[in-house]
Amino acid sequence: MPSVSQIGSLVNTPSLLKRLQAIFGSDYEMVIPEQKCQIPEVKLSESSLNILAQLERKIVLKGYSPRTRSQYRTAMIRFLGYFQARNIELLTKSEIEGFIYLLISKYKIKEPAQNAMISAIKFYYEHVLGRPREYYDLTRPKKSATLPNVLGEKEIISLLQAPKNLKHRAILYLIYSAGLRISEVPRLRIQDIHSDDGYIFVKGAKGKKDRHTILSQTTLLLLRQYYKAYKPAYWLFEGRTGGQYSTTSITKLFRKAVQTSGVNPWATVHTLRHSFATHLLQQGSSTRQIQALLGHSSSKTTEVYTHVMNVANKTILSPLDRITQSGQT
Repeated sequence: MPSVSQIGSLVNTPSLLKRLQAIFGSDYEMVIPEQKCQIPEVKLSESSLNILAQLERKIVLKGYSPRTRSQYRTAMIRFLGYFQARNIELLTKSEIEGFIYLLISKYKIKEPAQNAMISAIKFYYEHVLGRPREYYDLTRPKKSATLPNVLGEKEIISLLQAPKNLKHRAILYLIYSAGLRISEVPRLRIQDIHSDDGYIFVKGAKGKKDRHTILSQTTLLLLRQYYKAYKPAYWLFEGRTGGQYSTTSITKLFRKAVQTSGVNPWATVHTLRHSFATHLLQQGSSTRQIQALLGHSSSKTTEVYTHVMNVANKTILSPLDRITQSGQT
């Protein structure tokens, strides 16, 4: 059991709670987080449904992704439900920001949901109604300066070797070795694995951008074993009844691998992509190279990994260690 000074956070499980209670006895306080209110569901009127249909039509015409369409639809339903009795074409910026403030203060919506709501509202006024962009320049939350979660190399090996199922193992190997997003894996076709030229073709990734990324020789050998065993027809990874393998299944197999391997329980599938980028930096690859492999539009997005590497770099000596090693204490 780690000492209290070593603990940053713990997974909330009944067994761990019992162990902590045994250690601290009655000398602890249980704090239950405040439960947030549920946003009430409102049945939309015919006019509101027409507005929603106009929004979705414009989203489709502009070629936005199904995920964005779903996010905007959910946000707009809440917006229209709240202003059901109003003509939303006449709403002021102040009234709209008052609604967003209510969502934050009363219903405790998080930054991603807040940003999605603002984006959906702005899309409607600017692209459906053709209003000037400056008029609905709504206040967005300050972006959190969080660092990506990264696994160490030994943790990566433990995690990748955890699945007994050949397909599951091949999926995890591929995500880490190529720095893929979870959404990119189901869309990979057999023909996207260019074994002779040593690269993977990722078609229509985030932002509808194609890119090439690394094809690991270790992963290629595993993929060949997988192909002989499963014989996929078109998609590289297929579901039980054919068609694309689902992202939900990838998440489930990843969670099982985390539990089996005992690595950082806060890790997600995207942690493999973060780890891929950080480990490339550690072995000397440039941010420009990593930017191209990850498909980042801006180098600033890639540069966050330099902060992770700098903190984890064991060649950097803390000033306290330098002072104590010099015998000044």
